[in-house]
Amino acid sequence: MLDRGLITANQIEAARVAVTRHLNRRGQIWLRIFPCKPITAKPLETRMGKGKGNVEEWAAVVKPGNMILEVSGCPEAVAKGAFSRAASKLPMRCKMLSRHATA
Repeated sequence: MLDRGLITANQIEAARVAVTRHLNRRGQIWLRIFPCKPITAKPLETRMGKGKGNVEEWAAVVKPGNMILEVSGCPEAVAKGAFSRAASKLPMRCKMLSRHATA
């Protein structure tokens, strides 16, 4: 990640599905974040007070430098395409890193 913020569980799942469909069971995938922060909201047209709202969704807090997904066992070109699809599902700027970078 290059920005900081919250990623909801639905966004994480959409990125995971995009990567798995692009890889076609050619590699192994690890999710490095987990949505552990509850996001609450009050119902619409409710007066102020009367306590906190119900949990509406779960989110993961990400900071710059956090790794979201990790892939192994596939060619780098295939992984690059999978990560570009996953990055389009996420609300923040992302960058792909490679352990064997060819500069």
